[in-house]
Amino acid sequence: MTHKVHPKIYRIKTTSDWNSKGFYEKDFPEFLQEDHKIRNLLEKNLNSMGLDRIEIERSPSETNVIIHTSRPGLIIGRGGEGVKKLKSMLLEELPSKDSKKKLKLEIKEVKEPYLSASLVAKDIARQLEKRMQYRRVVKQTLHKVIMNKAVKGVRIQVSGRLNGVEISRKEYFQEGQLKRETLRADLDYAHEIARCSYGAIGVKVFIYKGEKF
Repeated sequence: MTHKVHPKIYRIKTTSDWNSKGFYEKDFPEFLQEDHKIRNLLEKNLNSMGLDRIEIERSPSETNVIIHTSRPGLIIGRGGEGVKKLKSMLLEELPSKDSKKKLKLEIKEVKEPYLSASLVAKDIARQLEKRMQYRRVVKQTLHKVIMNKAVKGVRIQVSGRLNGVEISRKEYFQEGQLKRETLRADLDYAHEIARCSYGAIGVKVFIYKGEKF
């Protein structure tokens, strides 16, 4: 029997790194709970603003939350109002008093959205929720991703009651090469769920960008 492993976890410390890092030590359970709350709140509020990923860096003096997004202007707002609201919202929810005093938010722009598996998966899921035909959506997205020079291969998989049919099934579309077994392969992966009126459709995206040595 095969065992499915998350492509990023499989490559930790070879070609990828943790999204949470820093000084945890004795307060590990409390900080882990904080990280979970931070991610849930930000994903809930920024999901429609091109959110790619969230990185958390902890030092002895402060907690730095780095938000990677394709639409930074929407999050920052006029004069930084959006960032201030996000920070105040996080401070109200976080249990640790130390984090409340030393929380820092940093917004980074994702210049190439079609190089991010997370943004591609979210875009496909959003279109499927609008009752668009999955074949057309996937093939158009596949073409846009593979046109990027940095991409060596891409695979998009959809599963569920595709186009609302009675029996659920799984289909995938692939172009180029995809070295999923090689540890040095720079492979970006994301999984998203489209909540359609006829049921949930799972979307998996693999983007292969060559090898890292």
